[in-house]
Amino acid sequence: MSSAANLTDHFLIAMPGLMDPNFYHTVTYICEHGEDGAMGIVVNRPMNIQLGEILAQMQIPCSAPDPMQQPIYIGGPVAMERGFVLHATGPQWASTLEITPQISITTSQDILEAIAADQGPKEQLIALGYAGWGRGQLERELSENAWLSGPADRDIIFRLPVDRRWHAAARLLGVDLDILSNEAGHA
Repeated sequence: MSSAANLTDHFLIAMPGLMDPNFYHTVTYICEHGEDGAMGIVVNRPMNIQLGEILAQMQIPCSAPDPMQQPIYIGGPVAMERGFVLHATGPQWASTLEITPQISITTSQDILEAIAADQGPKEQLIALGYAGWGRGQLERELSENAWLSGPADRDIIFRLPVDRRWHAAARLLGVDLDILSNEAGHA
């Protein structure tokens, strides 16, 4: 895979015709992409669980009021029992991967403890599970027109209301998803 084809720090935007219930109308932030496959976090699929419930289940005391109501997202269909915190790059936690100088992902409990104490990153999205693709799988799906891909935008991930993220990510590419056909074509 050439470096030009690397989709790390890109959005995968589900095409309107992608009917897989795991990815219907989703925006996935690609955290890592290489020859062996890709890993990402869906950023527009909130669950009916709030951070306060997760903290209580993990017996993490919370002194910060805001995180209690924060939604938890379905990051993807793989390893739904694992938690991932996509966040603005800053302090390093026990298990942090810096994706870009602006965005990192952490999987260790210490970041949740910091968030509960109001000492965590101010911009963050907490997800259970992730989206994963094996060697060549994502490239094949892209060639089959299942996805649009383009550079990611922090505002869409962390600030835009969740119900507007799918359309906004496509608009970054100049695409209006409401007028696209569900039929794929190849020249």
